Amino acid sequence: MSMPRKQQRAMIMQCFRLMMSSGVLRTPAVDPEQLTRSWLSPQPQTTPAPAPHPSVSPWLRRTVVGMIAFLTLSLFSVSMAHAVRVKDVATIEGVRENQLIGYGLVVGLDRTGDQVIGGQFTIQAMMSMLNKMGINLVIDPIQLLTRNIASVMVTAKLPPFVKPGMTLDAVVSSMANAKSLQGGTLLSTPLKAPNQQVFAVAQGPVSIGGFLGGTGGAGGATVTKNHQAAGVVPAGAIVEKEVAVDIDTWDTVSVLLRHPDFTTAIRTAEAIDGTFGKGTAVPVNAGMVKTTLPSAFHGRVVEYIATMEGLDVSVDVAAKVVVNERTGTVVLGEHVRLSTCAISHGNLTISVKNTLNVSQPPAPLIGSTQGQTTVTPDVQTEVAEQESRLIVVDQTVTLGEVVRALNAVGVTPRDLVAILSALRAAGALQANLEIV
Repeated sequence: MSMPRKQQRAMIMQCFRLMMSSGVLRTPAVDPEQLTRSWLSPQPQTTPAPAPHPSVSPWLRRTVVGMIAFLTLSLFSVSMAHAVRVKDVATIEGVRENQLIGYGLVVGLDRTGDQVIGGQFTIQAMMSMLNKMGINLVIDPIQLLTRNIASVMVTAKLPPFVKPGMTLDAVVSSMANAKSLQGGTLLSTPLKAPNQQVFAVAQGPVSIGGFLGGTGGAGGATVTKNHQAAGVVPAGAIVEKEVAVDIDTWDTVSVLLRHPDFTTAIRTAEAIDGTFGKGTAVPVNAGMVKTTLPSAFHGRVVEYIATMEGLDVSVDVAAKVVVNERTGTVVLGEHVRLSTCAISHGNLTISVKNTLNVSQPPAPLIGSTQGQTTVTPDVQTEVAEQESRLIVVDQTVTLGEVVRALNAVGVTPRDLVAILSALRAAGALQANLEIV
């Protein structure tokens, strides 16, 4: 289907204006409107087409055609800029992970394990394990705690559709006062679900991704890299039992959005209906879209889910500002807006320095009273207030203008917590403020 002639004329005229305003094309010898009309006017088939105007070179024609193609591709790319796959923003109801947990022992530590004080349950676990292995020791249990053993909690995630014999990564975390799990080996540890059924067994060397070096102790120095009290046993948990998920019998498939939003739910349902037919998907609420399995996909639920997860959907998110004051991290969403307001922020710094001076009296003379040594505090207080200025922020339309407006005041990320809270209280921050 060809583009209407009126729309073609308008698009070519817009290209001329853009090229002339940017300096790419100088003012032509003829009027652009007249030139455009001559290009688009139909020519008789019996007579040869008139030669183009001398000022219209082949380069100019190619440039105009390129501009039209560029504008068309730009409009298409803008419309698809925020399109993502369904699988990236949603999950399938009934297809999820399960948490596993277990208690175990890590052995082979270089005197960095649990100590006597605080490691009593480590001794009991060691004695119980030895008794199960047929080793009955008649000694003081305290003698078993040689600081080469550590009590740990072992956790793992059981993905859906795993089969017995497949392996999982196990996370090992110290329970007592072990200094480091470097070089340790996790002994066989059953991993249970909340229903107390064993689904996997973990065992293997612990990797902590760092090290602990040095002598330590009084007068010693230590060098530590990364966290030492936790580690991972890569592929160290073997699945013993699967969680059955029979999707071949499903008649309906529900899509769960990771970030519930009414607009995104509607758009997801429209994308599914556009592929499988109207009425296939029904948005139940902001977080769920319920779909009915089409008749053509009965017995082929996996193929239906794979096709549905590959559909593109335009995601809409609410305006939100997330602030972490501990780390000074500030994340602003795309739709954050500021209403017209005035911002002024000043820092008041109070520094208190306390120095203890020792007053030592001279040696007493014969027959005089002996003086006493006293400690006198010397407190110095300094107050410094940073100069602040008032800045007026007009109503912004982009995230970049919000950032530039806040940077213009000269604030740090930690100061943004107070500023953003005040803006929300004043009604000038058109977004949800979340402090983590």
